[in-house]
Amino acid sequence: MDYTKLAELLFPNIDPNIQRFFDMYPKRVLKEGAEVVRIAPSPTGYLHIGSVYGAFIDKLMAYHSGGVYYMRLEDTDNKREVASAGDIAYNMLCEFGLKPDEGYAGSDCEIGSYGPYVQSKRKDIYLSFAKYLVSQGKAFPCFCKSAEGKEEILKRREEELSQTDDIEGKDPCRNFSFEQIKSKLESKEKFAIRLLSAGNGEKTIKIKDKIKGEREIRENNKDIVILKSNLIPPYSFAHVVDDTLMGTTSVVRGEEWYPSLASHLELFRAFNLKPPKFAHTPNVCKIDESGNKRKLSKRKDPEANASYFIEKGYPIQSVMEYLLNLINSNFEDWRKMNPEKSFWDFPFSVSKIGSNNPIFDFVKLNDCSKNVISHYSAEKIYQDTLSWAKTYDKHFYDIIKDKKEFCTQLFSIDRTGNNPRKDIAKWSDIESLYDYMFYSLDNKTLNDYDFDEKFDHKTIKKVLQAYLKVYSIKDDKQTWFDKIKQMSDVLGFCSNMKEYKQNPSNYLGSVADISGIIRVAVTTRKNTPDLYYLLSLLGEKQAFDRINKIISLL
Repeated sequence: MDYTKLAELLFPNIDPNIQRFFDMYPKRVLKEGAEVVRIAPSPTGYLHIGSVYGAFIDKLMAYHSGGVYYMRLEDTDNKREVASAGDIAYNMLCEFGLKPDEGYAGSDCEIGSYGPYVQSKRKDIYLSFAKYLVSQGKAFPCFCKSAEGKEEILKRREEELSQTDDIEGKDPCRNFSFEQIKSKLESKEKFAIRLLSAGNGEKTIKIKDKIKGEREIRENNKDIVILKSNLIPPYSFAHVVDDTLMGTTSVVRGEEWYPSLASHLELFRAFNLKPPKFAHTPNVCKIDESGNKRKLSKRKDPEANASYFIEKGYPIQSVMEYLLNLINSNFEDWRKMNPEKSFWDFPFSVSKIGSNNPIFDFVKLNDCSKNVISHYSAEKIYQDTLSWAKTYDKHFYDIIKDKKEFCTQLFSIDRTGNNPRKDIAKWSDIESLYDYMFYSLDNKTLNDYDFDEKFDHKTIKKVLQAYLKVYSIKDDKQTWFDKIKQMSDVLGFCSNMKEYKQNPSNYLGSVADISGIIRVAVTTRKNTPDLYYLLSLLGEKQAFDRINKIISLL
């Protein structure tokens, strides 16, 4: 067959000279070892936390190698496309501190010399590359999904199977003559373009995965589609063309893409192109209600959507440090040794990414976030909470917007020194954690107060009445505590903790129990920041009012 003539028949107005694109997009001039990596989301109106995980790896690779991290919008699947979804993905990446160095930049804006970075704007490039393959006898038109019915296709495949055992993945249209193809085109039958695979499914090829190491995969022997009937390429073809022209050095993508790697490699070979390196990342998973490990699902898991963490008020730093620990497990130890450094200073390594699918654990995320927030200043905690509440909790925003001094004093309690308080995991926690400081307790009943069950109402009431007689807002902390100790001795409690631990049965309780009763009376809680500073913030009148209220309830 005259393949040049066939190519002209299929694509009469397309130039098959692909060299012009290599001239248009010259090789990048970067230092040796610099990585060029990309995040290439589909515009579905949703950025998966797994995509943030992958983009973070991309950014780390580019950052530490002095390379380029760019964004390409893969919008060739019209059925999945959501209006403005490209902007959603870009803005979400920026929210997570993963702003691309180059590429799609939202609202049809692009930065860089290797665009367009939106695949739907690159159709002429794909058509040229497809025509080139046809002209080389490496691709052919397929009419299977147009005029012919399913029964005729199956019948024809059965006939071919009776003649040879080696048709797995091979499309029957590959054997059409020029005249047959021309006839179908004259009948206005739609066609797709398929790769004429030269692979042998019995053979294997070895590849070096940057994460998984040496791997083997069977050669591709399927005539994969490279242009759909609307002449738009699927991922496999667009990926080969775009990553070549844009100078991508490493493709970071999920493990679910590994089975299709052989077909992608065959496409690179068909063009005599050197493929980039590949790094197939493990999938971010969770343990579901049944105790089974599964990939985070868009349909089932709200946390699969990256915006979930912003809406809940997790600091971006917390989420990124948690993800970095999933990426390189030695990050946690490094963080302990370097509490003040930026996580970008961590010596990230692609080779240290685990091969097992990491479990997204909210307990560990919350612990990580509490540690991160414990190093924030009270001013930052207030400003970040205010900013979050303005969008996601208007009621709480109205409460705290004019209470900067009060809030910063509250958030500063127990947050200095080598062992700062670690109680806030996300900004949405603050209202419930400190509700006793923002709201009146007038509507509380006795059941709302978490008094220790070992003390009866009479004892609690006696302690509180004694405290009202000695408390003064003017007392410094030592004077205040000395009064608590004196009360302990008078009421039958022990003022010395060491003595109490040696002979607890000799006393009603300890000085800590006295403080605990007062704490519950003014906050309803057993566990709060330093009681002395809480009382100072509440003020003498409010402290007295709260204690008198609980006395009346008792």
